[in-house]
Amino acid sequence: SSDLLALSILNHDCAIAAAAARMVTAARGRPVIEMGSRRTHEESAVASARAAYLAGFAFTSNLEAGRRYGIPTAGTAAHAFTLLHDDETAAFASQVATLGKNTTLLVDTYDISEGIRRAIAVAGPDLRAIRIDSGDLSVLAAQSRALLDELGAPDVKIIVSGDMDEYSIAALRAEPVDAYGAGTAVVTGSGAPTADLVYKLVEVEGRPVVKRSENKRTVGGRKTAVRRHKPTGTATEEVIVSQGVPEHQPNDRLLQRRFVAGGEELPDVPTLEQSRDHLRDCLITIPWEGLKLSVGDPAIPVIQE
Repeated sequence: SSDLLALSILNHDCAIAAAAARMVTAARGRPVIEMGSRRTHEESAVASARAAYLAGFAFTSNLEAGRRYGIPTAGTAAHAFTLLHDDETAAFASQVATLGKNTTLLVDTYDISEGIRRAIAVAGPDLRAIRIDSGDLSVLAAQSRALLDELGAPDVKIIVSGDMDEYSIAALRAEPVDAYGAGTAVVTGSGAPTADLVYKLVEVEGRPVVKRSENKRTVGGRKTAVRRHKPTGTATEEVIVSQGVPEHQPNDRLLQRRFVAGGEELPDVPTLEQSRDHLRDCLITIPWEGLKLSVGDPAIPVIQE
């Protein structure tokens, strides 16, 4: 059907972007890296990386997403890479020899403290970062920071990963964590794998059409939607009008834009970077109550007139 592709893309990408935006908000300025390709379909992995980057993630570990969309890529070696070598020192030396010191060494394959000591012994204080993927991350991050400082490597960053979602990211706010790696949670919408969007035909050649069944009815006709803001820029509500347009108020922003006409893409479709900037600017307008991670009311009330 005509709506299949649109709903497939929008339901998936909106769910990923929503989860990613919550994680970015929870991180409070610390970079979040998308690392979920192993936990989803190969094409969904690329789409997820794009949606997460649009929502504010700093990097993706998916090289195809980097090639296709120009998204910055980053990542670290897997535990299997370390196990492939005779010992941890050999694994670190191999990685640094290939990638240089501007790389991230995974230090928790065996003993984390020894892993950190070996990482600094191999790469020195100019190593870019270490990554911790298991254990009590709040305790390990603090211990690792203290050990790195003791070893004369205060500039080495600490990246944590391992079932990261918006809640675990928020729980680590007070810890010396420099970046987060999120995988399964982001590519599955953090418990909401679809945005539950549906397609409703409401108008045919200017004539309103409506579905009427015993238990469900729709409102026919083209709709217009605006988001209203305080003079300070904080969003207050969204208003949807079934006929005509909402009464104009200062600081209103029309929510609908046309990107396709006659089956052809229009020339002013925003780029990925422009869309990323737009989403960031919109998040700033959300009232603080709407940014809470607890389940509750919608971030912005919606009124239908």
